[in-house]
Amino acid sequence: MVTEKWRFIDSGNCDPYYNMALDEALLDWHSQGKIPPTIRFYGWNPDTLSIGYFQKAKKEIDFVMLKKHNLGFVRRLTGGRGVLHGHELTYSVIVSEEYPEMPKNVTEAYRVISQGLLEGFKLLGLDAYFAVPKTEEENNSLKKPRSSNCFDVPSWYELVVEGRKIAGSAQTRQKGVILQHGSILLDLDEDKVLSIFKYPSERVKEQMQRTFREKAVAINAIANRTIELKEVKEAFQKGFELGLNVELESYVLTTEEERYVQQLAKNKYSSDEWNYRR
Repeated sequence: MVTEKWRFIDSGNCDPYYNMALDEALLDWHSQGKIPPTIRFYGWNPDTLSIGYFQKAKKEIDFVMLKKHNLGFVRRLTGGRGVLHGHELTYSVIVSEEYPEMPKNVTEAYRVISQGLLEGFKLLGLDAYFAVPKTEEENNSLKKPRSSNCFDVPSWYELVVEGRKIAGSAQTRQKGVILQHGSILLDLDEDKVLSIFKYPSERVKEQMQRTFREKAVAINAIANRTIELKEVKEAFQKGFELGLNVELESYVLTTEEERYVQQLAKNKYSSDEWNYRR
């Protein structure tokens, strides 16, 4: 069986507007047949809260605390809930809905794409597994999340270690293309994460804080050694190759492509109309 060649981009740490603009640009370029399926790794400068496409920013986010912590803020193209991006590896996968063996069902597509994440965790020596609701109550909780925080509870086929969510992902399908991106946490500042969301009451806030600490975890909190970003990148690059049976070829954007992304970041993702419209 011939191994398919995919493109691999490591963007390093970028500002939040550029990060979201490049993911959208890759989706567009792949839909137009200009680029092959692509996997991208990136980080954030500054640390940033990203919210899902459908979230109500002013209702759900405490912008006073956001400013106090000097955090960036951006709305994603994908759905899902809020994620505080800090010491992590963020990944994105861009692939056609018509790609061989790619399920039409959104949940099953998560499983296929996230196989690369599973292999990456294994290479780091972590016993990760897919989250699958075991009861009707658990399934209903995924449909009606209790908080604005992505790591509050694992969704279908997200990665879990020792019962706690270790990677969060979101997906959109547009123009015949799947975009899935997500966070692989190296370290997690729980207090900072919990401080930037609004809660309907103090009782609910305390309950959510307890739940969060029980259900979310970062790599270095459970590994028996300190794992650096370089090793994480190497593990997940190899993990995606194994999980998706592909060969990744490194790529750097052309000057023209770079200019396009910068313009999209400025005109769309840095605008109040995009970020605060809901």
